[in-house]
Amino acid sequence: MSPDEPFDDGVAARAVIAADGTLTGWSEGARRLLGHTAADVVGRPAAELLAGSPDPPPVPIDGRWSGVLALRHRDGHTVSVWVLAHRRPPDGVETVDWVAVSPPDAADAELPDDPLVRAAVRQSPCAMMIFDDRLRLRGLNDAMADLLGLPADRLRGLKPTEIGSRPQNREFEENLRRVLSTGRRQDMQAYMKASGESRGAHAWLARIAPITDDSGQVRGVCVTAHDFSDQYRSRERLQLVNEASVRIGTTLDVTRTAQEMADVCVPALADFVSVDLLDVREHGGESAGPPTSPVSLRRSAHQSVNPDSPEAVVKPGQVDVYPENSPQAASLILGHTIVASGTEGALEQWLAWDPARFQRVREYGIHSTMSVPLQARGTTLGVAVFTRFQRPEPFTADDVLLAEEVAARAAVCIDNARRYSRERETTLTLQRSLLPRTLPRTAAVEAASRYLPAIRSGVGGDWFDVIPLSGMRVAMVVGDVVGHGIQASATMGRLRTAVRTLADIDLAPDELLTHLDDLVIRLSQESGVEAGTGEVGATCLYAVYDPVSRRCSLARAGHPLPLLVPPDGPARLLDLPSGPPLGVGGLPFEAAEVELREGSVLSFHTDGLLASRERDVDASQRMLLEALSASADSLDEICDRVLHALLPPGGSADDVALLLARTRGLPASQVATWDIPADPALVAPVRKQVVDQLDRWGLAEATFTVELVVSELVTNAIRYGAPPIRLRLIHDASTLICEVSDTNHTAPHLRRAKTWDEGGRGLLLVAQLTQRWGSRHTAEGKTIWAELALLPEEI
Repeated sequence: MSPDEPFDDGVAARAVIAADGTLTGWSEGARRLLGHTAADVVGRPAAELLAGSPDPPPVPIDGRWSGVLALRHRDGHTVSVWVLAHRRPPDGVETVDWVAVSPPDAADAELPDDPLVRAAVRQSPCAMMIFDDRLRLRGLNDAMADLLGLPADRLRGLKPTEIGSRPQNREFEENLRRVLSTGRRQDMQAYMKASGESRGAHAWLARIAPITDDSGQVRGVCVTAHDFSDQYRSRERLQLVNEASVRIGTTLDVTRTAQEMADVCVPALADFVSVDLLDVREHGGESAGPPTSPVSLRRSAHQSVNPDSPEAVVKPGQVDVYPENSPQAASLILGHTIVASGTEGALEQWLAWDPARFQRVREYGIHSTMSVPLQARGTTLGVAVFTRFQRPEPFTADDVLLAEEVAARAAVCIDNARRYSRERETTLTLQRSLLPRTLPRTAAVEAASRYLPAIRSGVGGDWFDVIPLSGMRVAMVVGDVVGHGIQASATMGRLRTAVRTLADIDLAPDELLTHLDDLVIRLSQESGVEAGTGEVGATCLYAVYDPVSRRCSLARAGHPLPLLVPPDGPARLLDLPSGPPLGVGGLPFEAAEVELREGSVLSFHTDGLLASRERDVDASQRMLLEALSASADSLDEICDRVLHALLPPGGSADDVALLLARTRGLPASQVATWDIPADPALVAPVRKQVVDQLDRWGLAEATFTVELVVSELVTNAIRYGAPPIRLRLIHDASTLICEVSDTNHTAPHLRRAKTWDEGGRGLLLVAQLTQRWGSRHTAEGKTIWAELALLPEEI
């Protein structure tokens, strides 16, 4: 052995021992020390090398043991050897090996004084060690020996992976090689518990610098270790606060926001976190001040380092009552954070009221809890409880500040979510009150509808309606107001009321949209918005179907095209003129008329049905046509199939309205028509023809009333109208309608006749005898109609 190089690669004795005590590895240094070759000892029990039982027996601490052992040499004599043994983590196998090493000074005399080591130790202000160019430890100062927990004079000649088998030791050795080969210094960070420390894990910074001789050749490496735990924890806290600002509050859902807070804080701050909110059913969703005990809290979310959170006593969604001496209630009532530590007996005092929780504390070794109230905008929302059982250190004052910072951010997000939920529920309530609860049953169509609010932006201004008209006709309307929220719902309500009013006077679809356009312009002016900007606007489609003629008149204002499903064919788009959206003003609307066979299905929808991020409108249109074309007996079944096919599972980003109507037709046998000469003397023969027709229909009970109504309406048409005059009777199972048409556009008005007036009582009599009556203008003139109920009214 050269005196200049006392630590060559064959000197350090090294053996690998399996978990069952069998030797599985034997180095050249071990052969030099004890004389046994690898073939002699590998596969045999390591205990055969002991010359006697050690006193005291080896007891590993933190996976490591060191001490002097009496070993048997091959020639029979005993050798006293200082041995360092450490457990090596398994590499993909279940067995765990032990590595036992003996430094070269166990066989050689004390090393001569090394000027390189002396200079480095003298100049170093902190824990330091020196390695030569073969990565053998040449020396270390007392500060480093204290951190390693091993005597300094016993470690010389060992490599880093021989001193310890942690992953950090292998990484450390790789960094040493890199510094030796490049000659450039390098820093290495690790978070671990030093072997000689009784405290918990610390953050360490190892500065690795090359040591060169006078010629500049790298002869070794100097390593200094620095404890930078304070800086490390400050950086961790800053990172946690930044992560909380990004991950908490991604949605306006209270439960999701609470879960995001718990997820962010585990395991960065605690091993278990629970978020309990004041029960909104008890507090009405709002709390004016700190609650009073006992406090009812609903578990919104929790998270644990253990799968399925077995530490939790309360499941999400459950309500638990906390007495005054509980940390949850105390922190809420006092309004500040409360930390309880098991080492001080505080946890036992807090949990004396709850045996189940006390049992969990003992079972999982919970030693520290921290209850932080959730407060935002002067409102107390709930409490977040942070718990530690795997991390040995209790909560510190810095941890309290960090938890309060995260809780404050989460509380604002939870409060925003609650406010949004209340506003959404208010808007939904308004929307439900403005939309029809049920669709009317008419002789003209069978109808079904669906309305789905937007999942994120709240309800909007989509609406639909089915309006019975005179002559057994029916109006169908679908509309969409720009925007979302209460304002859009209120505007929708005003437009729906206006449509019903305009429909009641039997305006044609294009005329009705013209009046509706004027209304939207006035609403824009009232809101201080310039007309035509789209700030206050809407789209609308209005259709009128007549079951007698089986014709449907439609007009649209910027609305998606309706679809028609014939009784025996696939669905197709109806080609209608494209009118401007409501609120633009100055542009006309055009109506189109189509003839429909009985059993045809009309489909009306808003644009939210076709809006999807995953596909374009054309693809959605094709999917809608396919869904409508599939056979189904029930309109409700078709509605559900359409929504399932076009909308994502979580709902639509825009609100959706869908209206389906299957047309019916009145057979010619239920309609009777007469052309009336303009001669008052011929009224009596007309009445006789009406009576005969009622007899054929089996409606003799209504003869008296119908005679009076027909006589009055025909007489008025002859006296005040203009020929040609036509009388039409329409009936179904429950209603009889009498219509008289002429070419005079002047409509009659109901008035109360004075005592000595000779006329003026006819329409008053008609109003008293019929269920309802009215007039409508047509292209040729006007029609006066009266409706009689054939079935007795329900009491």
